[in-house]
Amino acid sequence: MPSEERRRVSDLDTLKAIGHPLRLKLYRALHIKRTATASQLADQVDEAVSLVSYHLRKLADHGLIEPAEGRGADGRERWWQPSSRGLTFSDEDFDDAPDKAAVYAAAGRMSFDQHVELYRAHQDARHTWDTEWRSASWSAENLLRLTAEELAALGREMGALIDRYEEAGRAREEAGDTAGRESVALHTYGFPFRP
Repeated sequence: MPSEERRRVSDLDTLKAIGHPLRLKLYRALHIKRTATASQLADQVDEAVSLVSYHLRKLADHGLIEPAEGRGADGRERWWQPSSRGLTFSDEDFDDAPDKAAVYAAAGRMSFDQHVELYRAHQDARHTWDTEWRSASWSAENLLRLTAEELAALGREMGALIDRYEEAGRAREEAGDTAGRESVALHTYGFPFRP
C-alpha cells in the first residue's frame, strides 16, 4: 500500500533512477493514473511495452513504485502504483560532492525541461479546451524580496494549500465525483536570483 507521505530522494542511486527521462515520464503518468500496467503506460508515452516494463522494474528496484495488490484478473498482467504520495528532493542531500551535485543539477534540468514540454503542449492545444477550463487555467510570475526563512515558510504554506486541494479532489473522486475532473499540472518554484 502506498505511503501517504512524500518520499525524500536522498541517495545518488535513486536520484539516477528517477533522473532518466523516460522513467520520470512513467513515474508522472503512473502518479496521475494511480495504478496502471506497462501496456497502458506504453500507450501513454508511445514506447514499446518491453522497454516500459524494463524501466518500471528499475523504478521498483529503488522503491519508487510497487506492485498494486488486488489488480489484474488472471495474474499475468502486472499492475503498478507509486509507493508514496510523491517525491521531494533537497540540495543538502547532494551538495557534499561534485559528482552528486552534478547529477542533482542534471536531474533538475531534465525535470524542468519536461515541465516546459508539458506547458508548451498545453499552449498548443488550449483552444481545444472549453471556455470553463481556459478561464480556470492561469500562469503567474511573482518576483519577491524575501529572506531564506521567509522563502522556506512560503514553500511550506504553498505545499499545505496544494495538499488540501489534492486530498479533497482525491476524496471526491473516490466517492464517485468524476464528472468534469481532469489532470492538472501545477509547477511552482521558489529560488533566489540576482538581476
